[in-house]
Amino acid sequence: MPKDSSIRSVLIIGSGPIIIGQACEFDYSGTQASRSLREEGIEVTLINSNPATIMTDPVTADRIFLLPLTVESIIQILEKHQIDAVLPTMGGQTALNLALEADKQGVWDRFGVRMIGVDVAAIELAENREQFRQLMLDIGMAVAPSQIANSFLEGYEAAQAIGFPLVIRPSFTLGGTGGSFVFKESEFAEAIKRGLDASPTHEVLVEKAVLGWKEYELELLRDKNDNVVIICTVENLDPMGIHTGDSITVAPAMTLSDTAYQQMRNDAIRMMRSLGNFAGGCNVQFAQNPETEQLIAVEINPRVSRSSALASKATGYPIAKIAAKLAIGYHLDELKNQITGTTSAYFEPSLDYVIVKMPRWNFDKFQGADERLGLQMKSVGEVMAIGRNFLEALQKACQSQENGRAGLGADKKEWINTQDILRRLEHASDDRIYRLKDALRLGIPEKTIQKLTRIDPWYIRQIKRLVKYEEQLQRYNVAEDLPEPFFRELKQVGYSDAQIAWTLRIKESEVTRRRYALNIRRTYKLVDTCAAEFPALTPYYYSTFDGENESVPSSKKKIIVLGSGPNRIGQGIEFDYCCVHGLLAIKEAGYEAIMVNCNPETVSTDFDVADKLYFEPVYWEHLKEIIDLEKPEGVIVQLGGQTALKLAEKLYKHGIRIIGSDFKAMDLAEDRGAFSDLLKALSIPYPRYGVADDVDEALRIAAEVTYPVLVRPSYVLGGQRMRIVINDAELERSVLSIFKHLPDHKVLIDQFLERAKEAEIDAICDGEDVLIMGIMEHIEPAGIHSGDSNALLPTYSLSKAVVDMMVKYTQQLAYALNIKGLINIQFAIKNEKVYVIEANPRASRTTPFIAKAYQVPFLKMATQVMLGTHKIKDFKFEPKLEGYAIKVPVFSFEKFAGTDKKLGPEMKSTGEAIHFIKDLKDPYFRELERNRSMFLYQ
Repeated sequence: MPKDSSIRSVLIIGSGPIIIGQACEFDYSGTQASRSLREEGIEVTLINSNPATIMTDPVTADRIFLLPLTVESIIQILEKHQIDAVLPTMGGQTALNLALEADKQGVWDRFGVRMIGVDVAAIELAENREQFRQLMLDIGMAVAPSQIANSFLEGYEAAQAIGFPLVIRPSFTLGGTGGSFVFKESEFAEAIKRGLDASPTHEVLVEKAVLGWKEYELELLRDKNDNVVIICTVENLDPMGIHTGDSITVAPAMTLSDTAYQQMRNDAIRMMRSLGNFAGGCNVQFAQNPETEQLIAVEINPRVSRSSALASKATGYPIAKIAAKLAIGYHLDELKNQITGTTSAYFEPSLDYVIVKMPRWNFDKFQGADERLGLQMKSVGEVMAIGRNFLEALQKACQSQENGRAGLGADKKEWINTQDILRRLEHASDDRIYRLKDALRLGIPEKTIQKLTRIDPWYIRQIKRLVKYEEQLQRYNVAEDLPEPFFRELKQVGYSDAQIAWTLRIKESEVTRRRYALNIRRTYKLVDTCAAEFPALTPYYYSTFDGENESVPSSKKKIIVLGSGPNRIGQGIEFDYCCVHGLLAIKEAGYEAIMVNCNPETVSTDFDVADKLYFEPVYWEHLKEIIDLEKPEGVIVQLGGQTALKLAEKLYKHGIRIIGSDFKAMDLAEDRGAFSDLLKALSIPYPRYGVADDVDEALRIAAEVTYPVLVRPSYVLGGQRMRIVINDAELERSVLSIFKHLPDHKVLIDQFLERAKEAEIDAICDGEDVLIMGIMEHIEPAGIHSGDSNALLPTYSLSKAVVDMMVKYTQQLAYALNIKGLINIQFAIKNEKVYVIEANPRASRTTPFIAKAYQVPFLKMATQVMLGTHKIKDFKFEPKLEGYAIKVPVFSFEKFAGTDKKLGPEMKSTGEAIHFIKDLKDPYFRELERNRSMFLYQ
C-alpha cells in the first residue's frame, strides 16, 4: 500500500546529549529518518537538546526545537504546531522513555497525535523485564531463569531461588546502567541497591548468569503487511558477560552454524511479531550455549538501536531511512534499494567481505575507576573496519582506534610478563584482544586462553595465524629480501608497513618503498548490499589487496575531507558536524567531495553525504594510497579535530596541498615555545611557561615560573594528563606519569593564573578580514577544562574593554598565523588583563554550538573561505539570539565507580546540551553562578 496520506507532519524525538550507551549513532538515525520523511513531502519537526548534531541543523528538518527533552517541551511544541504523528524510535532509550511518559500523561491523545514506528504496548513489553520474560515463555522462547524484584527483600528471595552467579538487570535503562554480575552472596546487597536506584521504575530482573555463552544481535525491519527482513547478523567476539557496546563484534557471523542461524532467524521474526502490529526497526539479542547451540532470548529493542548504525554501514542498507518510510505506511516491496537503484528494499543483504567493530575507551580520563568490562557499557566510541577476511578487518580496526597502534601487535607495545597477561585475559579490559595475541606469541596454549577468555576457539586460531606470520617474517633481515607472494599475503591479512618494519627492525619507509617496487598496492571494492550480484550506484568503498580496483577516479576536481575517527572525550560528534557541512559546501562549489573516515556512528559516513566515501582508517598509509589514486586538488584537515590535524605534517612533507591554513600555521600554534615567541613579538600577554624534556628541567622551569603551575604534554587532545600542581613532589609525579604514558611528547609547564576568568573566541579569517563568530564566557573559573565548563554566549560579565582586547588579539593572531579558515582562541582574564592561553587553527568543540545559537551557517562559510570561493566581505548574515545560550556539559560518571569526579584541566564530559535563557535573572543561570564559588574555593 502507498504511504498513509493522513500523515502530513511528524515529530521526531532526538536522544539528547551524548552519554555512554547513547552516542552519535542516534544523530545518524534521526538525520536519515528526517530526510526520508521529507522526501515524501512530510513536514518534519524535531526536538533535541544537543547542539553538536547534524540532526539539529536547518538542513535536516523543517522546524527544529533545541529544548530539554521533557514532556513540558513536547506540549510547548504541540500547542504551537499541528503535528499528526510522533516517531520516537530514532532517539534511543531517551526518546522511547519520553514518548512513554507523554502517553501516560495523555499528551498524545489530547493533541490528536499518533505514535508511529512502534506502539506503547511494544515499548512496555520490551522494557519491562517481567513482561518481556513472560511474553517469551508464552511464545515458546527459552530465557534464562529469572524473577522480578522491586525491593531488596524480593531480590534476595529471587537470588536464593535461582542461585549464584546472577545478573542484575534494571528496567528502563540504557547502556546497561545499574547492571552487574553477582558471583557470591556477599556482593548481592550492593548490586541490588545499585540496580534498583538506576531503574526509573525501581525494578530489576534477577537472572541466572549464562557466563561464557556466545552473544548475537540481529537487526530486523517489518512493514504493515507483516513482511520481515533480517538486515544483519552481528556476532560478539567477546562472550556473554561483556556489554555488547564494549565487545568487538563481527559481521557476518563467523562461528554460527547454518542450522543455528536459521533457528535464530525464525526466533527473531517470531519475537518481533509478538510485540504487536507496528512497522519499523527492531534489534534482537540472543545468547547461545557454545556446546549445545541452545538459544535463549536476551532482549528486544523495538527501535533503531546502537547497532543499527553499524548494521547500516556494514551492509549498505539504510535501516533508519527505510524504517521511517515503513512507519508512514509503505511496504518493503514498494521501496527501492538505494544502493543498487533497481532492486527492492524487500531483501536481505549478503556480504562478500567481513566487518569488525572495535570499541574505543577513555579509561585514562577516569583515574581510579574499575577498568574491567562487564554489564555496564564503558566505551565512549567505536570504529568499523572492512576487509576481505577477518584478520584484515581486525588489523584495520586496530589501526583506526587513534591509540597509537599500527595493528594487532607487532608495534612495540607488546607485553612480555606472562602473569600480567594471564590476569588481563581473565579480567577483560580495553586491551584484552592485544593481550590475547601476546599470550599466543609467548606460547600459552590455545585451550588455556579459551578457558580464561571464553572466546570461541576459531577466533583464537585466527589470531595465532598472525603469530606464525611474524615468526616467518623474522627470518628476513631487510625489506628487499621479502618475496612478493609472502609480502602480499602479509598485506592481505592486514599488516601495516609500520608493523612489518618493527618486526624487521628497519624503517617504515624502506618497507613502503619495497612494496611499491613490487606493485603491491591497495585496490578498492564497493559496498553494494548484494555481494556484487547487481551493479551498485553509490560510491562507498573499502580497501584490500585483492585483484580488480572498483574505484575509478572521475575527471572532476576533487577535495578530500579527513574525518575525526572514533568518538572519545575531547573529540566527539561536533567534528562530524563540521565535516558534513564541509562536504556540502565542497559539493556546492562544484568539486567532487571525498570523505575518509572509520566511524560507523556518524552522518559523514552515510553513503550519500559525500560524492565518494572511503570507509578507511584515518591513518597515513591508507590515506596516502587514496590520495595517489584520486589525485585531489587538496585535503581539508581543519574539520576533523586533532585526528585530521596531526596528519598535516605528513601531507606537507609529501607535497600534498592542505586546503585552508597551511601546516606551518598549524605547527606554530601547536609548538608552545614558538607560539609564545609569536605572542611576545605581538606584545600579547601570556602566562609564563617552559618546555621540559625531563623531570630536572621541569623542576627548574617551575621554580622560575612559580607555583601553582599547569603541567601538560604537548600535542594532545581534551587536556589529556593535564594537571595543576602546587609543589615539587606533585610536579615530579605528574611529569613522570606523562613520560611513562606519552614517551614521545615534551612537557609544557605554564604559570597557572588563580581565580582568573576564562573565555574563548571562534573566528574565520580569509587573510584580509576576520569574522568573529562568537565570544563565550565560561562560568567556571580558569583551571576547569573548557569542555567541562558551562559557557555563555555572548559574554555576561566581561567589560567592554576586555572584550575589545580579546577581539584585537584574535585579529592579530589570525593574521600572524596566516589563518585561512577557522581559528579558536582561549583567554584567561585576571584583574582586567587579557592573557592568551592557546590558539587552535581548526574547528573547535564550540563551533556547532555557536552556529546553532546564532542560526548562522558558519561551517559552510568557513569551508568557502578555505576553498577560496568566497571572502568574508561576501557574507551577509544576522545572528539571531534573544538573551543568552548556555553550553552545558554532560557527564557519565555513573559508569566509572571509584573515579575522581572533581573537575580540573583534563576534560571528562562525554557530551553537551544547549540551554537558552532570556536574561541573567533566570534561575537556571543563578544556580550555575552559585556553583562557581565551589570551584573558586575547593
